[in-house]
Amino acid sequence: MAEIGDVMNVVVFDTTLRDGEQAPGFSMRLDEKLRLARQLDLLGVDVIEAGFPIASETDATAVRRIAVEVRRPIVAGLARAQRQDIECAGEALRPAARSRIHTFIATSDLHLERKLRITREACLQASIDAVTRARRYTDDVQFSAEDATRSDMDFLCRVVEAVIDAGATTVNLPDTVGYSTPDEIEAFFRHIRERVPNADRARFSTHCHDDLGLAVANSLAAIRGGAEQVECTVNGIGERAGNASLEEIVMVSKVRGDRAGFVTAIDTTAIYATSQLLVAVTGEAVQANKAIVGRNAFAHEAGIHQDGVLKDRRTYEIMRPEDVGVTRSTLVLGKHSGRHAVQQRCEELGLALSRLELDRVYRGMVRLADERKKVSDADLVDIVHRVRTAEAADADAARASRVPFVPPMPDSPTTELGYGHGV
Repeated sequence: MAEIGDVMNVVVFDTTLRDGEQAPGFSMRLDEKLRLARQLDLLGVDVIEAGFPIASETDATAVRRIAVEVRRPIVAGLARAQRQDIECAGEALRPAARSRIHTFIATSDLHLERKLRITREACLQASIDAVTRARRYTDDVQFSAEDATRSDMDFLCRVVEAVIDAGATTVNLPDTVGYSTPDEIEAFFRHIRERVPNADRARFSTHCHDDLGLAVANSLAAIRGGAEQVECTVNGIGERAGNASLEEIVMVSKVRGDRAGFVTAIDTTAIYATSQLLVAVTGEAVQANKAIVGRNAFAHEAGIHQDGVLKDRRTYEIMRPEDVGVTRSTLVLGKHSGRHAVQQRCEELGLALSRLELDRVYRGMVRLADERKKVSDADLVDIVHRVRTAEAADADAARASRVPFVPPMPDSPTTELGYGHGV
């Protein structure tokens, strides 16, 4: 297990195409799933969970096509601990260069009694039978104990030991309803690994949901507790409040490697492109303040922040935008912006301002920002044009108001008074 100071390679199991797609509004057509699978391959994920083949013929076809076309990562298909599910998944995955059947059954008493209506012993036997059957199709079998974090510890340990003996190579212990806290889930993983005698024969995996906003924190804690695989989705999509966010977990390992204790094989420069492809495919936007991939993640409006970033971006940025595939930081012009940011943006637009012009443009920008919240480049160019037009008009008016010098005629009374010496 990973301790602070040790560095462990963590397997990234991406379930965007399965758990992510199950969320309302995120379903994808076959061609869209293929596009996203190819992008996940470029991103460098270790495992792509391509779908749930028994769910529909369309899903089975998608898993089969991804298995044919995406060759580097492991391609996984989900199956309940039932014969027909496992056979369907096995057939769909047959063309894969590297396949994994991911079979699951709930282990908490709540699920056993209220949902499945079976006994613990029936659950145990179904788990063993499922793994045994899945091994007929592939030597890479993952078993998940649904609602593991709310299961009886003694019973859960029995199930884990049994499925490992039956041939499971990965054991996933999901926090299915996002109920755990980080300290709790770390102790949970440690305890199971210590109690299960054959735990060293399988890789342990964590799969956390975000119902309490703790999915990423719980995933990191599970890794500290000994999980060597993390299950996650792009943009954190998934059932209810979503899954642990792939980009956040990966960037924690990159930015805080001194504390994370693990690394991944993800190409972080492909993160933003992958996020944007998912948005394009599903039509579901990422919230503006979403970590790593939200439009405000590298945007600054406050004048103090903008001034700091312009001098040294490390003052307010803990990672470089280009590290995740964003071209650059964005200085958003709004009512909180400072003159320095306005000057910088004008220079980028090829508009060199005098000190007086900058002051007037800045005041015009703030007035407009009060009305619109955000000032675009086109707005800024228009403000500069209006300021310069007003300046030119003022200059013309000033010139027109000057009285030209006309020497007095010799008989003018003003000669006696001395012209120009005033009254």
